[in-house]
Amino acid sequence: MSSKRPYQLCTIICLVLSCCIWLPAQSQDQHAQPSSQDQQSQQQQPDDNLQTFKAQVNVVNLFFNVKDKHGMLIPGLTKDDFQVFEDGKPQTIKYFSAESHEPLTLGIMIDTSASQTRVLDIEQQACAEFLHQVLNSKDLAFVINFDVDVDLDQDFTNNIRDLTRALNKMQINAGMGGGPPGLGGGPIPTTPRGTLLYDAIYLGADEKLKNEVGRKAMIIFTDGEDQGSRLRVQDAIEAAQKADTICYVILIADRGFYGGFGYTGDSDMQKLAQATGGRVIEVGNKQDKLRQAFDQIQNELRSQYNIGYSPTNAKLDGSYRKIQVKAKTGDEKIQARQGYYAMAKD
Repeated sequence: MSSKRPYQLCTIICLVLSCCIWLPAQSQDQHAQPSSQDQQSQQQQPDDNLQTFKAQVNVVNLFFNVKDKHGMLIPGLTKDDFQVFEDGKPQTIKYFSAESHEPLTLGIMIDTSASQTRVLDIEQQACAEFLHQVLNSKDLAFVINFDVDVDLDQDFTNNIRDLTRALNKMQINAGMGGGPPGLGGGPIPTTPRGTLLYDAIYLGADEKLKNEVGRKAMIIFTDGEDQGSRLRVQDAIEAAQKADTICYVILIADRGFYGGFGYTGDSDMQKLAQATGGRVIEVGNKQDKLRQAFDQIQNELRSQYNIGYSPTNAKLDGSYRKIQVKAKTGDEKIQARQGYYAMAKD
């Protein structure tokens, strides 16, 4: 019995020493490794800090062309060659690009009212050729025709075959229209030979292009005559400006249709084009002139300068702001939109 006591005593001492070593180490591990609640709190803290400093930055983007006195495009200019004014106040240019690689979104708008009977065929052919030349893999286009109704013939795609098929299906419609509001049925019932030009431009901008980003343009084939639209030309201009969309108007018409009296819609089309940074190109009923017009538009769309600035007037109150881009030398002609609406982004 007495011989076992030293062994038992030694065992007890070893156990006590082991506990003394293990307890401090365990205490250090508890301090070194935070609880799951602490970890979640630490993980959430950076997000809270980010939210605290989150703010909306308003940037106005301008795509524009520069031409000499002969109407030729001028390449190779730099940021230092331009000044930008908003409501007459100078702005600081923060972003600049001499070549735009952003995707292009196009709206093709074709008048299919009775006045276009003799020119629709050449519109369809030339437009198909243009889309084949201008659209890249990242670009998109849609096709709308308008007469007594406004119809979306082809939604956004870069498939040339689908776009061409939509163009070729178009027919002259001089009958009684009047479907439900919006694309596909026409905004309102109209009398025969209606041409819902202003409504079509508004719908193309507001329903199709407003939520797209990057470079956007509408190419509108028409004689400029509107009959039966519920909206005014100013409504169409405002919708295009809010959608940041350049409007090119190809004034195509058979003057013989008007019995020698001519047509008067070109003045409203000039207002639309100038306000949005595009222009009106008159081609009459000549196919060669139409092809030349497409060449000019293609060159302009692929040769745009891009300027971005944060307005000194940071209020997003929906007001209209006038924009003026000037070349410092003063000899160049700037083709840019005339203003924008300071709307809060969704």
